This record gives sequence, C-alpha cells and structure tokens, in this order.
Amino acid sequence: MSSAEVPLVVEVEIEIPRGSCLKRGSSEKLDFLSPLPCLYNYGSVRAYIGGDGDYLDAVVLGPRLMRGARVHVPVRAAVGISERGIYEDKLICSDYAISQKDRRRVELFLRCYVRCKAWLNVMRGLSGPVHWEGWVEVENAMGRALPSPPSRSLGL
Repeated sequence: MSSAEVPLVVEVEIEIPRGSCLKRGSSEKLDFLSPLPCLYNYGSVRAYIGGDGDYLDAVVLGPRLMRGARVHVPVRAAVGISERGIYEDKLICSDYAISQKDRRRVELFLRCYVRCKAWLNVMRGLSGPVHWEGWVEVENAMGRALPSPPSRSLGL
C-alpha cells in the first residue's frame, strides 16, 4: 500500500486482550488457556467470514483493549496461515503505520502461534499441518473474505 492510499478501516471485536492467557473464540467459549500471554489484541471482523468459515481474524496493535470492545481501526497489512489444509487470512490493524520492526514482531508472534496451534492440534487428536504462509496484500485478503450474512454479523 502506498502512503498516498487511504487504508481500509474495519470494526474489530476484541476476543483476546493483549496480555491475556485466555483464548476465546467468536462463540465466547473458552478454547484454551495459554502458558504465555498474548502479545497483541486479537479479535475478529464480524462483517466478514474468513477461509475457515468463522469471522475474519484480526490482530490489533497498540495498548490493551477490553474483551468485547469494538474498535474501528485501519488495516495496515495481512498474513496467511493454513491449518489442516484450510487457508485463512489474518488482518494486521493499527491506528499508526506499522514499521519494519512491528512487522518482524508480528511475524515472530504469529510463527510462534502456528507452532503452538500445531502442538495443540496434536494434543486434541487432530491431524494435519499448520503453516505460516507469509505476508499477503490486504486487497487479496479482503477479496478472499466473504460478507457475513446480516443475522450472523448482528449476533442473532
């Protein structure tokens, strides 16, 4: 994205606040307890469905946000992760332009996430690899996302 382009702004609902060890999914059900705190706010864009059939994932840089908070934040980048043959995008969102240092930290965090998710899947008896697919263009990630049905995005 060039500096002349205005970034897309999305509404992200925070599911895992920065510093939390409780991993909850969009259904609010506790998914697992992490031995390490989450380094970023993690949530979903409920207006879109990602490749895994759930809401589109988003990582929000910046200060800790409360679980359940809904924030409007610019999409600065996107990454791809595949799990057991299913590809999904994760949006990287921030109120400020992200630096190369931010990108390295996000990548390190998500590569660690991939390893932990692979281990968790083994513990759950789920087969198939989990892979970091790398950085992708925001436009391509949004092009793969599907609009949420109105009743789903309203939580009905």
